[in-house]
Amino acid sequence: MDSVLYIREEGQEVDSEISNQLIGLIIYLSMEDENKDLYLFINSPGGWVIPGIAIYDTMQFVRPAVQTVCMGLAASMGSFLLAGGEITKPQTGEFILEAEELLKLRETITRVYVQRTGKPVWLVSEDMERDAFMSAAEAQAHGIVDLVAVAN
Repeated sequence: MDSVLYIREEGQEVDSEISNQLIGLIIYLSMEDENKDLYLFINSPGGWVIPGIAIYDTMQFVRPAVQTVCMGLAASMGSFLLAGGEITKPQTGEFILEAEELLKLRETITRVYVQRTGKPVWLVSEDMERDAFMSAAEAQAHGIVDLVAVAN
């Protein structure tokens, strides 16, 4: 089994404390078995530059590959660490299966929106092509919510 590391707490920033902990773990695990890949799961809004670069440098220095996976949010320094992981070439078969699965998920989500909002498929599909931020009233008019509570 490969070794797993996390930057996972909701809103966990990359700071000196988490940096020192991760660097210590990365070095320890790489010395324990230099042939076993390390996996760094990231859920972070970012953080401090110097501690982040220290983690990145350690990831590049150790002999085992450090694979990075985003589990939620990887913004700012979190995205830098995500990009610093080992570059892998996915097998074509796996990529096609994932693409097919994503299309099925999209169809399911579209079908639910059509059913719940009463909007036509073409409109829901068009709306899903881009991020849309709606006010409560707009969401109600669009059929996403039934009721908007307003404080007096």
